[in-house]
Amino acid sequence: MSALPPSVLFACSHNAIRSPMAEGLAKRLYGNTAYMDSVGVHAGELDSFAAAALDELGVDLHAHRGKSFDDVDPTSFDLIVTLSPEAHHSALEFTRSAATDVEYWPIPDPSAVEGSREARLDAYRRTRDMILARLKARFGTPGGPTL
Repeated sequence: MSALPPSVLFACSHNAIRSPMAEGLAKRLYGNTAYMDSVGVHAGELDSFAAAALDELGVDLHAHRGKSFDDVDPTSFDLIVTLSPEAHHSALEFTRSAATDVEYWPIPDPSAVEGSREARLDAYRRTRDMILARLKARFGTPGGPTL
């Protein structure tokens, strides 16, 4: 575990599932102690299962709008946490000549799971819980809001 840097960018492939989940959970856990944002290699629409999985914890993602690396300056962040191989490659390219740290957290894409609505939602819950565990392991458990 290490201290939460002043600014963290979460990145995945489409800014539709994993990175918005990470941003929403981090904002809930750490509030205004750091600036949090999220992007994708490509900007996509928020996945409704991702929103539903976070709704269960009282974290609202419904206002989220997908962004790509082109919509932010990745080098203005202290840490970029990548959640997909494609995002990791892009983050390394963007920060090649910057003092930005990049960490890869391999989180599976829950949209690959097929089956009933409940089976699919369970996959998103597992993804949510993996991200939450990684956040707490990396940055600690704050004394404020709990998840």
